[in-house]
Amino acid sequence: MGIVWQWLRHVLIRLWHRVMSWNPSVKRRRGRPFGLNRSSTPSRRIFAQPKPKWVQQEVIRLKAVMPQAGCRTIAHHFNRRWTSRRQMTVSKTYVADTCRKQQYEILHARRTLKHRIPRPMRCNRVWGCDLLVKTDHQGQPHLALAILDHGSRACLRLERLPDKSSLQLLHELVQAVKQYGQPQCVRTDNEAVLVSRTFRFGLWLLGIGHQRIHLGCPWQNGRVERFIGTVKRELAKEPMANRQHVMRSLHEIRTWYNHERPHDHLQGRTPAEVWAGVDIFSSGPG
Repeated sequence: MGIVWQWLRHVLIRLWHRVMSWNPSVKRRRGRPFGLNRSSTPSRRIFAQPKPKWVQQEVIRLKAVMPQAGCRTIAHHFNRRWTSRRQMTVSKTYVADTCRKQQYEILHARRTLKHRIPRPMRCNRVWGCDLLVKTDHQGQPHLALAILDHGSRACLRLERLPDKSSLQLLHELVQAVKQYGQPQCVRTDNEAVLVSRTFRFGLWLLGIGHQRIHLGCPWQNGRVERFIGTVKRELAKEPMANRQHVMRSLHEIRTWYNHERPHDHLQGRTPAEVWAGVDIFSSGPG
């Protein structure tokens, strides 16, 4: 009799559990603390005001300019610029959501920055500086330094370097300053010899500012990058035999580029004419 009673008790308990789990009213109460009803804890959702449209556009622009930067870095840059000006801040979560939803807009902004027409600039204000390497037919690499004036597109220096050191770069820069005057600043990429303490200290002694482009943004120094591309195409037309051949070819390319090749962004004038202030298209006194 005791065994039958235990079995019957077990069956009743399981049946009660099934009924309780099937009842929707009991389901809603499950998981709610005992003695807590719906009226005691009213659920109220709070919505924040959406950011203005210009905030999203500024975040897109910063991400396009600094593609390697993280969400926290972009938020810091935004807040440093706009907190005092327009009392507007963003969080790294907002930046992450914007970058995730606006990937196409960021890509389009990067393309626009790459292909935009640069603004006119007066001569001897900003110099672009970069390095290039040419290998001769014996497999020996030759390093050269290019210095370009942003305003006139004139090539101020195109010389082969005996070694890749900051002191050698400063020596070539000093020679350019002696010949053409002192610029306000020099723009370089982030190569080690161009951002070393020796190079930056030499610029400080010369009274020249140093502009460094962002990582992964070569178009910020696009004038000298385009010039180096032109030099490489000209050097590829014939094989280089030795060091003297490379030096002679660099000198010929610099002369051709400055005095014979007209430039589209200079309205058909050559860099030498713009540097000298000569406009051959202007009508003379009639």
